Amino acid sequence: MQNVMILYGTESGNAEMAADDIAATLEAAGIGGKVSAMDEFTVDALSQTQRVVLVTSTYGDGEMPDTAISFYGSLNETRPDLSGLSFAAFGLGDATYKTYNNAIDRLVATVSDLGASQFGKTGKHDAASGKALTDTAIGWTKETFSIA
Repeated sequence: MQNVMILYGTESGNAEMAADDIAATLEAAGIGGKVSAMDEFTVDALSQTQRVVLVTSTYGDGEMPDTAISFYGSLNETRPDLSGLSFAAFGLGDATYKTYNNAIDRLVATVSDLGASQFGKTGKHDAASGKALTDTAIGWTKETFSIA
């Protein structure tokens, strides 16, 4: 299987930790994964990428976290053709909020609207659940990439 780009948007670092857990799980299964913050990755580069995992937390009242704001804005402004992109998505949120995982839902809708094809279901970690983020991210990765 080809390498996977793992892009994260974070406010406090939790989405970066989840992205690292996803990359480590893929690496252990022989799948190359490169991790990058969304604000360090251009939308032009995204349209040249074949497989990506999008990882983002939801901040405040349903907004994108700091490191995802410019990336998400650029997607909406430039509207690139992402028909060659296959993506998976993992969000971090707190189900006690009405806007639980709103950022990943908005990001999935946007890249899908731009022609990208999602594989697997959107993973969602609920901070209020008491489940460890690492366990949720690893379990989702194994399911999404069919890793035993």
